[in-house]
Amino acid sequence: MKLLLMAAAMSLSLYAGTASANDFPTQARVEYVIACMNERGEQSYDTLYPCVCIVDRIASSMPYRDYVEAETLTFLFSTPGEKGGVFRDAAPSSRKRIKALQALREESAAACHVSRVASSQ
Repeated sequence: MKLLLMAAAMSLSLYAGTASANDFPTQARVEYVIACMNERGEQSYDTLYPCVCIVDRIASSMPYRDYVEAETLTFLFSTPGEKGGVFRDAAPSSRKRIKALQALREESAAACHVSRVASSQ
């Protein structure tokens, strides 16, 4: 009985580590995939699977909280004019987070064999 309890505890501790490293909510994954598909020109099975692959790789590489913070900083840095200047002049750690997310996206896209964004015709 003791052995069974120890095995169960070990299984749960292993699962807890996996869950915290892959804690993206379903809605966040769906929103990412839809935006990714739209960036690639269409919503089809040809764009669905690579985009799912990307978000899964991102989710397995960084906690959701870190992703949200980096995504928010990316948005704020792109705000034009003086309003965005406050964020563009922010601490170097903010820039590091943005660069880390960009690098992770690029690595994920390469690993998932995602083609570049389709050009407008």
